[in-house]
Amino acid sequence: MPSLPRLVFLNRLLPLAAVALLAGCAIAPPRTDDPLEKFNRKSYAFNNALDTHVLRPVAVGYTKITPKPVQTGLSNFFTNIKLPISIANNVLQGRPSYAMDDTGRLLINLTVGLAGFFDPATKMNIPLKETDFGITLARWGVPEGDFLMVPLLGPSTFRDVWQYPVDGYLFDPLSYFERNHNFKDGQYYIPEVVYFIQMRAQLLDADSFLKSAYDPYAFIRDAWRQTRLNKLYDGNPPADVMLKLQQGSSNNNNNNNQNFDPAELLKEQQQWEQKQKQQNSSGNPSGNQ
Repeated sequence: MPSLPRLVFLNRLLPLAAVALLAGCAIAPPRTDDPLEKFNRKSYAFNNALDTHVLRPVAVGYTKITPKPVQTGLSNFFTNIKLPISIANNVLQGRPSYAMDDTGRLLINLTVGLAGFFDPATKMNIPLKETDFGITLARWGVPEGDFLMVPLLGPSTFRDVWQYPVDGYLFDPLSYFERNHNFKDGQYYIPEVVYFIQMRAQLLDADSFLKSAYDPYAFIRDAWRQTRLNKLYDGNPPADVMLKLQQGSSNNNNNNNQNFDPAELLKEQQQWEQKQKQQNSSGNPSGNQ
């Protein structure tokens, strides 16, 4: 990603803010509404078009010409080289044991794992504690804010979007490498480009879920929110928090019933799929609702 303006003062400000805020930190509850839905849907349509015509074809070509062991090695390398992001944020979150786990993984994989292309740390049962600055802000009690579909970057919130400038500039070794190398034709961006291609290639198997989704935008929005909640609560979000999120999704679909009904949602999904089959059999173009 392009280098961001230098914010040197943040190197000193963030640790001080962490110490002050962690003293009485309380995880902020999630927001369940979507007041920016009109903008978000347009942004999603733009991102989807870009993915359909550029990113996905490149990822498909990458998987066809790149041997599976090489893909695995590159995935291991990028997971490992990005660990300083998690290490720094685990420190800011007041989780020294998590930071030590990630530091152990980083050192072992850099050495025994041959620069991180292999992953002996996993075989040694050293857990991966990935996190980011959005989770750090949440643990400081910063409100989530509205859901935001960011052009080019994808789903986020007003709180989580800060991970891009903070993690991407302060903690990402690839960003540091890019800022400190001035090759003639921008070759220093190649690792970041490969990283994004590798990430998109890993998501190819999930494309079928979107194709069959009743509302792809809502599917991504709600799936992303649940994923973030799982990450925030270490895979075990409280039942009342999940219920609040599910009720919010139901409200956004103009359902006045405050009780989330999975059976009703499944029924809507099946009805939509049946409608698409009828349209396809009659030769009419189908479209997402």
